[in-house]
Amino acid sequence: MDTTRREAELDLVVRKRTVIAKEVVELVLSSRSGEELPPWDAGSHVDLLLDDGLVRQYSLCGRPARDEWRVAVLREHDGRGGSAHVHDRLVEGTSVRVRGPRNNFPLVPSPRYLFIAGGIGITPILPMLASAEEAGAHWRLLYGGRTRLSMAYSEELAEKYGDRVVICPEDASGRLDLDEWLGTPADDVLVYCCGPESLLLAVEERCARWRAGSLRLERFVAKAVPDSTDHSFFEVELARTGGTVTVSPGETILAAVERAGVRPPYSCEQGTCGTCETKVLAGTPEHFDSLLTDEERDEGKTMMICVSRAACPKLVLDL
Repeated sequence: MDTTRREAELDLVVRKRTVIAKEVVELVLSSRSGEELPPWDAGSHVDLLLDDGLVRQYSLCGRPARDEWRVAVLREHDGRGGSAHVHDRLVEGTSVRVRGPRNNFPLVPSPRYLFIAGGIGITPILPMLASAEEAGAHWRLLYGGRTRLSMAYSEELAEKYGDRVVICPEDASGRLDLDEWLGTPADDVLVYCCGPESLLLAVEERCARWRAGSLRLERFVAKAVPDSTDHSFFEVELARTGGTVTVSPGETILAAVERAGVRPPYSCEQGTCGTCETKVLAGTPEHFDSLLTDEERDEGKTMMICVSRAACPKLVLDL
C-alpha cells in the first residue's frame, strides 16, 4: 500500500447534489475558488470531516479529474450518523472539509478483470471500469442489489457497456450466481469486489481455490477480530520522536502512543480506512485490519495501529 503520498485537507463546496437511486445521493465537490484538486486514481477514497467529530470515508466515483470530485452516499438507517448528515445537511452551496485522496484498493494491471459489486459497492468500481477500458483489458462486471431502483448508476452502466455488465436486482433475478462466475479459477483474471459483508465472504469462499493474489476486496465494515483482552503487554519504540510506550491488554497502539503525546493521523479506528497505516521498522505485527493483503501481512512492513497489535515483545514503529 502507498503510505508516502501526503494527503490534502481542503474546504470544498457542494456544487451539485443529485438523487441517483433510492436513498442514494451523489455530491459533486469542488474548490470554491476554482483551484485544481489533488490527483487520484481508480480505487481512491476521501474522508468527509463532518460536524460533531464525524469522519466518514467515501469512494471517488467520477472520472479522475482535477476540477471536481464525486462521491455517492447511501443513507444507512442503522448507521452512526454520517450518511444522515450527508443526506440531510450537505445541500448545494454548503462547504465540507475533505481529506485525501487515499487509495487502499488500487487497480493492479491485468489482461482480464472480473468486477463484482453489491449495492453502493459499485462506487469504487466505476473508475476501475474506465481505467480497464483505457488499458485495453478484457473485463466483466457483476452488479447485484435489492431492487433496480436501489442500484445507483445501473442504467448508465448498461447503456455505456452493454452485455459486459450483468445487472442482477435480487427482487427480479435472485442473487448473483457466483458459482457460475467463480467456480473455475482463471490464472490471468483479477477479481475486484466491493459490497456488503455477506457478498465479500461468499466471494472469498469461492476464490479460495484461485491463484494467490487473484482477489482484491474493499470492505465497508471491519472484519471481526479477536478480543484484545486475551493479549499480553508489549512495548512500542517510537523511532522518530524517541521513547518507548507499553501497550496494555485491551489498549490499542494508537491510544498508547497518544497517551505518550504522539498524535498520528487516524479516522475510522476499525482498521478499514488506512489513515493510521504506520511503517514497522522492527518486530512482528499481529494484523487485525481489513485492508492489507495476505502478502502484505506476511511482509510485515506496515500495520494499522488502531486495531493491530504485536506478535513479539517489542515493535519499533516509524512514529
